[in-house]
Amino acid sequence: MPGKVRYNQLTEFEKRKYLGEFYDMVLLLGSREEAKKFFKDLLTLSEVVMISRRIQIAKMLLEGRNYEEIRKELKVGANTITHVERWLNNGFGGYKEIIKRHEKKKTKDAKKYDNFPAAPFSLTHIRRKYPLHFLLLNLLTKK
Repeated sequence: MPGKVRYNQLTEFEKRKYLGEFYDMVLLLGSREEAKKFFKDLLTLSEVVMISRRIQIAKMLLEGRNYEEIRKELKVGANTITHVERWLNNGFGGYKEIIKRHEKKKTKDAKKYDNFPAAPFSLTHIRRKYPLHFLLLNLLTKK
């Protein structure tokens, strides 16, 4: 009988097969661009937004923000926040792990870009490009 398939109606074999293949395919995504294309083909825009907002809710909860702040900023219901908080605290640790890893990567990327000057032909840029020309000045101003 065609229609919506419910998780409870699947056999253990079907659950392992379908979910296993899905997770394996997600692991094969090698770049942000590949992930973007894959999920654009797989999910509706509404589904992507719903998932993205859940992630934002989890991040805000981990930052210590309260329900009211989250509700106002993201325009979500208290039930959605409650569900995310339940998954965050009583789930398998996936939210926390990935959010922590993402924050670490953002921090690392920010530090990497801190070394680049804002203007390409600024004095800082030229001093870094030609360090021997500014050897004395670089030694005097080294932190």
